[in-house]
Amino acid sequence: MRRRRRCGRWRWRVSDAVLTPSALALPRPAAVLRRRPLRLRGGAAYALVGPAVVLMLLMLIGPLCGVIALSFTDYQLGAPSFAWIGLANYQDMFADKTFWISLTNTLTYVVVVVPGSVVLGLGVALLIQSGTGLRAFYRTVYFLPVMATLIAMAIVWEFMLHPQFGLVNGLLRSVGLPAHGWLQERDTALLSLCVIGVWQALGFNMVLFLAGLVSIPKALYDAAEIDGAGGAWSQFRLVTWPLLGPVTVFVVVITGIRSFQVFDTVHVLTKGGPSKATEVLIHTMYMEGFEFFRSGYAAALTVVFLVCVLALTLVKARLTARQVHYA
Repeated sequence: MRRRRRCGRWRWRVSDAVLTPSALALPRPAAVLRRRPLRLRGGAAYALVGPAVVLMLLMLIGPLCGVIALSFTDYQLGAPSFAWIGLANYQDMFADKTFWISLTNTLTYVVVVVPGSVVLGLGVALLIQSGTGLRAFYRTVYFLPVMATLIAMAIVWEFMLHPQFGLVNGLLRSVGLPAHGWLQERDTALLSLCVIGVWQALGFNMVLFLAGLVSIPKALYDAAEIDGAGGAWSQFRLVTWPLLGPVTVFVVVITGIRSFQVFDTVHVLTKGGPSKATEVLIHTMYMEGFEFFRSGYAAALTVVFLVCVLALTLVKARLTARQVHYA
């Protein structure tokens, strides 16, 4: 549409304008414009989530349901048939002395390893964070037990704790103390495994605490010093420890779950002995399922183990729901 001037006046010529359907159409409502993209986005979301859901069903939910169903049968590994026996496996389990011994030893292991590895991991992280040199070297040294194969390290510990030519007994003899069969005596076998567990978990916890310490703003320490909290203990109590709350909860729960899963060191070093002094829950499951071929009973033990791990996971979810702001 053009505008021309004729005889001092402006006149519009509609004939010159190009009118298309799109030019005459009214604006479409926003809901109509968004309707198709939402459907497309919904389909794309299902397409992206679908493989993960299928894998979760195949790898987690399916086997879990299979184990629960198997715990209600008398199935034995290799048997051509089985029968449903209801809660008989659970009744036998709760009446079995070995189950209570293994559960008690597992809880004892968790109670010793979790506080020991958490406290030592935090202490090492604080020392490395406060130092000025060789930080990378110390981080690598303390993290080596996590990277190394635990079975190989268990063999090294077996030689170190040997009653005759072990390094630990050699040091005890050098100061006039009696030697012990650390892995052969009932009073020291489980404690020795706990020490190995603390040593193995220390590096992993140290790395997590270092990540938490790095995320704390330095301005908070400067403000605390201005307010009169200039000492190291005061700053740790008023600044560091409160802000490490979420990291500490995560470390405690993860270490507890990993401690419940102890098996390698027990199987390599003691095989549950002496006299079931180091028998733990997963080792009992292994023996029942793959040595005695009582798959149904082993499945019942697995269900109890999963309940314990699920309880720890729920505790973690409940505690980490509290939000902590770092600034």
